[in-house]
Amino acid sequence: MKIAFIGLGIMGQPMAENLAKAGHEIIAPERASLKPEARAQFTIVPDATAATKAAEVIIIMVPDTPDVERALFAEGGVAAGLSAGKLVIDMSSISPTATKDYAARVNALGCDYLDAPVSGGEVGAKNAALTIMVGGPEAAFARALPLFEAMGKNITLVGPNGAGQTTKVANQIIVALNIEAVAEALVFASKAGADPAKVRQALMGGFANSRILEVHAERMINRTFNPGFRIKLHQKDLNLALQSAKELGVALPNTASAQQLFSACAAMGGEGWDHSGLVQALEAMANHKLG
Repeated sequence: MKIAFIGLGIMGQPMAENLAKAGHEIIAPERASLKPEARAQFTIVPDATAATKAAEVIIIMVPDTPDVERALFAEGGVAAGLSAGKLVIDMSSISPTATKDYAARVNALGCDYLDAPVSGGEVGAKNAALTIMVGGPEAAFARALPLFEAMGKNITLVGPNGAGQTTKVANQIIVALNIEAVAEALVFASKAGADPAKVRQALMGGFANSRILEVHAERMINRTFNPGFRIKLHQKDLNLALQSAKELGVALPNTASAQQLFSACAAMGGEGWDHSGLVQALEAMANHKLG
């Protein structure tokens, strides 16, 4: 397929590279930040409108809800290049409510829309091992499935438009609370005099084992807080959770607690840390570092 890919960042570029490896042609809008390897692999055109006109499928992978709105509807954006029968896939992590609105506006132009946020981080993007949570029509999902299979492993059509983004918000709640739990456990164990590396090793053989304990606890112990997935972006996702919960009348007390710890990290200059850096807020409160 000819694919317009909007957003060749930390996640987007390896995702687009995997699509190219699968035989698809990638068309991308000109950006000063484009890396030389992207320019060498992809067809570069002046803007998102030109990319959309040349493509069958348009994939968007940008940081936040306003970025998706600009990519779609600003001057030089995707909407100006759409014609009936094209498929727009937003793989960003954004507001479920805004997603439903964007889908309706794209549908009005005669095009299908899928929200398909991902989990798995930069490593998952590079290894084509992302989890992809999809909202939208079944026919559009079937059309997009070969593309998803080039980028990910666990691919699920959850429901109509907005369901993919709702699932991603739920994912981010679980991940944040697991990071908080692992960080609390390691700070507690370390201050009690136990070796946190050996505590991690012991716990990985029991019911407390998790991907977070395996990967993020190692980051906490080794002090490797380069992202990964930045705290700033996880803050954005938890804001979506808390805003949606307010609309729904749902209490998310531990999500709010995790968000406060991320905010403490941001106040320490840690917006750009990997989200495993949440441990540093707990270390500050305990006046004790793991290592």
